Amino acid sequence: MAAFYTIILLIISNVFMTLAWYGHLKMQDLKWISNSTPLIIVILISWGIALLEYCCQVPANRMGFLGNGGPFSLMQLKVI
Repeated sequence: MAAFYTIILLIISNVFMTLAWYGHLKMQDLKWISNSTPLIIVILISWGIALLEYCCQVPANRMGFLGNGGPFSLMQLKVI
């Protein structure tokens, strides 16, 4: 079951990472974020997405690592 939870959490983490990357590239096209948006708001949005990513990634790697009783080696976690 740890393998299943690890894979699901890593998929969710990857979704947040993809949203952050493409959101960064397309930020100028968004109507609610314009050139007049304060820098602090943009920073808080970016850090919020990164926080959600890491809230999924760190537990998945800890749960899935062979040294912590999980089913995956370090190289397998990198590939997943």
